Amino acid sequence: MNLRERFFIVGDTFFRKLLYSQLSDCNSILDVGCGSNSVIGTFPKTFYSEGIDIYKESIIISKGKKIHDKYIVGDIVKIDKYFKKNLFDAVIAIDVIEHLEKRDARMLIKKMEKIARKKIIILTPNGFTHQGNHENNPYQKHKSGWHKKDLEKEGYAVYGLRSFRFLRGELAMIKLKPWIFWGFIAFITEPLLYYFPDFSFDLFAVKNKK
Repeated sequence: MNLRERFFIVGDTFFRKLLYSQLSDCNSILDVGCGSNSVIGTFPKTFYSEGIDIYKESIIISKGKKIHDKYIVGDIVKIDKYFKKNLFDAVIAIDVIEHLEKRDARMLIKKMEKIARKKIIILTPNGFTHQGNHENNPYQKHKSGWHKKDLEKEGYAVYGLRSFRFLRGELAMIKLKPWIFWGFIAFITEPLLYYFPDFSFDLFAVKNKK
């Protein structure tokens, strides 16, 4: 891990604290498209969690880190084949729906809502952001872009994360130079943009079930 990647992790503190706070009342979590290094792995393990991902190599790496209690290698669009209704307190999809065509992503969101008892949480870039097959994973390519109004139509409250959209590029890394300076700007302005998602790089969407 290089200095830039380490800086990114430190700079992502606001997001991690926010997500952990949202999940504080949940005893069970389903991590959809969990990948190899889920943010769940940075939390104190006070809950039961399961991860599902279509890419077997990512599941193998995540298992080695013991991030989740149970894993499934499977197509997340067909998530209802693996999980029953109201099975988990929370269902999360962090940096996932942009990897699907919008039709498939909307289908996935509806299925996630049926599996969740309390809440559904989605994190996705604001608008289309190019990304190729990162780390030789063919499923890492971005296929769709999402805006605040798209998620609001699905009934979600939407907030902004990772500061101004123009500061970041592929993999949400700071793209302006010197990146340490602009990374610091992103770090200190992120909380200010929380209520202005139209200008933020990422959209943080939450739906609480009644």
